Amino acid sequence: MGKFRSGLLTVMAVWFFAAYAQAQDAPPASQGHRKVSQRKTKELGGTTAFSSNAPALQATQGQTALPADHKSEDDRAACQNVSSDQAATQPANPEWQYGGFIDAAYLLDFNHPSNHLFRSRGTAYKVDEPILNMAGAYLRKAASESSRWGMEFTLQSGQDSRIFGFSATAPNLPGSEWLRHLGPTDVSYLAPVGKGLTVQAGIFSSFIGYDSLYAKDNFNYTRPWGADFTPYLMMGVNASYPLTKKLTGTVFVVNGYWHLADANHVPSSGGQAAYKVTDHTTLKETVLFGPHQSDTGFEFWRFLWDSITEWKTDRIMVAFEYHVGTEKVAAPGNPRALWMFAQLPVHWVFSKNWSATVRPEVYWDRDGRLTGFQQTVKANTTTLEYHIPYRLATAIVRLEHRVDDSRGLGGGFFRDGEVAPGVVGLTPTQNLLILGVILTFDSHFQP
Repeated sequence: MGKFRSGLLTVMAVWFFAAYAQAQDAPPASQGHRKVSQRKTKELGGTTAFSSNAPALQATQGQTALPADHKSEDDRAACQNVSSDQAATQPANPEWQYGGFIDAAYLLDFNHPSNHLFRSRGTAYKVDEPILNMAGAYLRKAASESSRWGMEFTLQSGQDSRIFGFSATAPNLPGSEWLRHLGPTDVSYLAPVGKGLTVQAGIFSSFIGYDSLYAKDNFNYTRPWGADFTPYLMMGVNASYPLTKKLTGTVFVVNGYWHLADANHVPSSGGQAAYKVTDHTTLKETVLFGPHQSDTGFEFWRFLWDSITEWKTDRIMVAFEYHVGTEKVAAPGNPRALWMFAQLPVHWVFSKNWSATVRPEVYWDRDGRLTGFQQTVKANTTTLEYHIPYRLATAIVRLEHRVDDSRGLGGGFFRDGEVAPGVVGLTPTQNLLILGVILTFDSHFQP
């Protein structure tokens, strides 16, 4: 119950500090427990902010007033195919931002599995039927030197909110059935210390990985394997400080590897260094460590290292991400599990409305600790996007092809037909043709 009380106190603190912040910022008169874990294992294994993590690299660009995982206006313009001049017409730092989105798709699986599942996945895992993958709404205020308190509150629902933050090897956090409907929901404070120390507490976007839980913030519709098996969100506290104009350091303490899991009562910790190498190149190194088993001895801790390099211009973006994780399993023989992941997304902007992305990737789960099965998955995703802005709303239409190939003991993807009563057959290769439609609305106001 300790973690549940902490989560409840965090959410209550959001409302308290939000009210306090609004009062302080007034202008002067002169101006599931185990059930969901079993469901995840069964459905995905066959018997695992509205802001993307990719823009976290921009934390080294001197925007100390913004948390590291938020996009600047120029970044948002580049990702949404809007010119920087057009973005510059918007207020540089709106006092309050609010908006929402609806994300729906149809994933055509050429294997036509009888259970309609993309095996071993936690997002966009329903195939051969139209799905509302995610819908959400948010209210956000960034901390700044002129208004030091910040907050964000996000409500979400849909297929992608069902299992993304749970663990297949640990029980669920008490209250997780309603906590899963909260996206980034936190309070922040920009302390007048040196160049500005930003402290954030609550549920916030993960510092691990390049991709966001929300498809609208990514270049592809479906997420890579490495994203589904690392945290999309974290629950705890973090502190970021711009050490130099090019280097930003962050430390964080969170309730665990998965923010909706209750593996034990010992928190996990980590840190990140984000470095702006040149005007076009950024580098981010992140580590996460802590126990994710009931045995919390140091020898059984999980360690994860994530490295991201990004190079981008106005028209082209190339990124490379690699992560490696390991932990000794508290089981007979105490075997050590090891997994690795790499991706190389390349994004081209053809015009204001059109863009394309190619993303090759590989995921190696040597011992089946994360995916549930010993396998090596190689995949390639190709996405064509058409972007339709209209006033404060935007429609994003994506046509995507994805091919995944899984080799190894227990690997493979569901196919049509059963090999035994209640047992769906497997095949090593899967081809998906995806049509995704995302509608967004974003605005701001100053009280």
